[in-house]
Amino acid sequence: MMNGKVEYRKKNSSWGSVLLLKARELSHNLVGKRKAVEFSKPVYAGKRDDTDLLRKKIIDMSYTEWKEMGFSKGTLHYMKQNAKSDKPFTLNAHVRERLDSWQQIVFVVE
Repeated sequence: MMNGKVEYRKKNSSWGSVLLLKARELSHNLVGKRKAVEFSKPVYAGKRDDTDLLRKKIIDMSYTEWKEMGFSKGTLHYMKQNAKSDKPFTLNAHVRERLDSWQQIVFVVE
């Protein structure tokens, strides 16, 4: 989450860097170097990949179909573990793309 990108001062920065800058602004305000501190920006919007539909599709996917897409069995194993737990999880971009393409292929075949 700290590595998530956010736009700050017309640049994309990591959320951790922005927090560091805001803490510095606050400390400068407390010692009198700065007169005002702006707390309203930036707004962090967390993206979640773990919808109930996605969890169901991951759990229902067979290892042979996943292997045909070019991924290892271990990747699907850990994805299934994450999908079965109640905790939020994310997917890498290339895994997400192939998972979306698998969904399209399944719907075309059916």
